[in-house]
Amino acid sequence: MSDLVKRSLSLSGHRTSVALEPEFWTVLDAMAAVRQQSFASLVASLDAARPPERPLASALRVAALRHLQKSIQTTG
Repeated sequence: MSDLVKRSLSLSGHRTSVALEPEFWTVLDAMAAVRQQSFASLVASLDAARPPERPLASALRVAALRHLQKSIQTTG
């Protein structure tokens, strides 16, 4: 398993950090590019849409997984 990589960012005016595996960061960066959003804007939108009981790191992993699943469905 890969080591976690921590990124710091501001969400709703508060600084926070999230630790994910590098592979997830790669997919999230690609998602931002496809959506023509900044990385911070992508994370803010995912944060706003997540259920309150779901941790941010988990929500980001699920979003990355769904993005890849959608990519597979459209190319497969």
